[in-house]
Amino acid sequence: MVERLSHSSHWGAFHATVDDGRVIGVVPHQSDPHPSPILASIPDAVHSDTRVENPAVRESWLANGPHASTGRRGAERFVEVTWDDALDLVAGELVRVRDSYGQESIFGGSYGWSSAGRFHHAKSQLTRFLNHLGGFTGQTHTYSYAAAEALLPHVLGTAEYVRGETTSWSRILSDCDLWVMFGGLPAKNTQVEAGGVLRHRFHDQIAKATGTQTQFINISPDRSDAPSDLRAEWIDIRPNTDTALMLALAFVLTRDSLNDRSFLDRYTVGFAHLDNYLRGEHDGTPKSPAWAEAITGVPADRIEELAHRMVAGRTFISCTWSLQRADHGEQPYWMVVALASMLGQIGLPGGGFGFGLGDAAAIGNPRIGFQIPTLDTGVNPCGSIPVARIADMLSQPGGSYEFDGSSLRYPDVRLVYWAGGNPFHHHQDLNRLSEAWQRPETIVVHEPWWTATARYADIVLPATTTLERNDIGASRREPALIAMKQAIDPVGSARNDHTIFAELAGRLGFGAEFTENRDERQWLEHLYEACRPNAARMGVELPDFAAFWQQEFLALPEPDPTIALADFRADPEHHRLDTPSGRIEIYSAVVDGFSYSDCPGHPVWLPPTEWLGSDHAVKYPLHLISSQPRTRLHSQMDMGVTSRESKIRDREPCRINTRDATDRGIETGDVILVYNDRGSMLAGAVLTEDLRRGVIHVSTGAWFDPADPQAERSLEKHGNPNVLTPDHGTSSLGQGPSAHSTLVEIERFAGTPPPVSAFSKPPIKHIDSEELR
Repeated sequence: MVERLSHSSHWGAFHATVDDGRVIGVVPHQSDPHPSPILASIPDAVHSDTRVENPAVRESWLANGPHASTGRRGAERFVEVTWDDALDLVAGELVRVRDSYGQESIFGGSYGWSSAGRFHHAKSQLTRFLNHLGGFTGQTHTYSYAAAEALLPHVLGTAEYVRGETTSWSRILSDCDLWVMFGGLPAKNTQVEAGGVLRHRFHDQIAKATGTQTQFINISPDRSDAPSDLRAEWIDIRPNTDTALMLALAFVLTRDSLNDRSFLDRYTVGFAHLDNYLRGEHDGTPKSPAWAEAITGVPADRIEELAHRMVAGRTFISCTWSLQRADHGEQPYWMVVALASMLGQIGLPGGGFGFGLGDAAAIGNPRIGFQIPTLDTGVNPCGSIPVARIADMLSQPGGSYEFDGSSLRYPDVRLVYWAGGNPFHHHQDLNRLSEAWQRPETIVVHEPWWTATARYADIVLPATTTLERNDIGASRREPALIAMKQAIDPVGSARNDHTIFAELAGRLGFGAEFTENRDERQWLEHLYEACRPNAARMGVELPDFAAFWQQEFLALPEPDPTIALADFRADPEHHRLDTPSGRIEIYSAVVDGFSYSDCPGHPVWLPPTEWLGSDHAVKYPLHLISSQPRTRLHSQMDMGVTSRESKIRDREPCRINTRDATDRGIETGDVILVYNDRGSMLAGAVLTEDLRRGVIHVSTGAWFDPADPQAERSLEKHGNPNVLTPDHGTSSLGQGPSAHSTLVEIERFAGTPPPVSAFSKPPIKHIDSEELR
């Protein structure tokens, strides 16, 4: 019998069509005007040949134990074992490592995109479990915007302005004359939203924008970063030089007495420090348009003209998350705030600044006014490392590092427990990570599929996908709650993360504390009912859980549109920011006091280690942009139809400026070699006029597929750009990823390219299914 069950995902709400225990299709929610094509990949993913069917252990680890395993992670056969044996091994290792080396020797790795469901949220489940165990080394901030998360509290008093706290679309477009977009408004990213989305509305907002008086300027090396419907003016800037352009715009405002001095005096502190820098009073170099032209490639007269346009009307400045994922990524964000302050329109409709617009489906939507269903994870008594410093931690135990004003040391991690997320997608310089990944004594991974993370583990526990369990989909920015109903039985012997942790907790003596004696249904009801009083206080009456579950999709009232920092502008004394001065800190005495040469006390131009103006560009003359993909979410669904149909001869597409390709004898459809000193990969060539010369683009997320897992720096066959990106922090302040500061060279691949094997299972010694049970 064919059934249709409500469900949700980070790329949209839908009904799953099920026949004879298989998901055979999905139907987007009827109220979604622009459903994501990624939904079409769901049946492929759920029933993929790459599913982990049974618990499995790396062969030499199983035979010899954690201290004497002889094989190399990522290149060895696995042996299937029973669930009881697997859980006994994991429990034993947690106790051994904890008792021998301490709680901080256990590293809990996860990432929030594993599920739109709020209960079966892998990061929350892992954190709750390890906190009950006594604590663990965790991760601080996110790969998406780590540099901004460290910086913005010093400048604006909170990092919420990069997490979606921005002026609502309607309040931007109502009064905006000029929208200056650093990094564009990349529509492909608006397919996804953490916690799910009932209605994709970005394209409707773009349609409204085309009917307003607003003019748009796309400042990006990629013309396609702005929707074509906007008819945006394109300023094709060199990658990583946006801060220099902003400084030159600020120079013109200062030189021509166009600053809003009253705003600067009342709402900000420290402008004099930036002003002196702009004039070159300390370094002898005025940050003039001519100075910026040599750095950015943007003509000086165009910079002059743009500065005057920005003061001629109401101007909104936006900046994508991608700009701060680069060397000195703190600087463009700080300079956006400074430039908007100089214009004096912060807190007004149509003016000010916004971060992340175009980077997720619901950014620009006002937040719902109450806490969404959230699992209590407890308190971790141990420390955390910056999210992107995993390889440093593993390879340099006890090593010192700076982070946001503190001098810290890396723990000596002996056991890695990973549930949710894929570090062999997110992290930079994957060859370096592969080497660091060999050091821990034990690596445990929960995975539905044989991703690289699973292949590089010692113990792999098969986890369910969302369609094999019940949950509640919810987002802080999407006014909806969604009943995610289990559509099929678990594939193979897969178990959900909560069940796995509950069984481990029972073995370790805190089962009742972890589960609170609730089953899945009781947990969902508990989390939902906890929201109802909070919602009622905000004037939103939610039905009881039984009614919600039957109703399936619950659309909430739309919150009123907001204007970022409007209260602060109206009364800066009664609505002080949480900065030392209570105001916007164009100069931060706190940051200056850290004495970081790579992040001083006000925004500055600091050349990246790798950029097209560096000596490094003589050897590697192309700048690689590795943005989020159009056909999947990070590496999720890469095995699905939407992603695989986008490949070129099974490889990830590489977009190349037509003249750059012609100079190298490359045509669309060719397999090309992309390389630098860190590694090499194969990709499929696509020629385009939408990229600036000297720039190539490869989306992240192709499953890591080294030709020889035994080798330290093997050719990557599939097109994962993170074999090429540098693995160092944005600065001592933020320690975020610097993936977008990458130089490479390309050439047409000679000979027959090796076959892609990313979606093939590793060698597995199977045990009779009856024995496994």
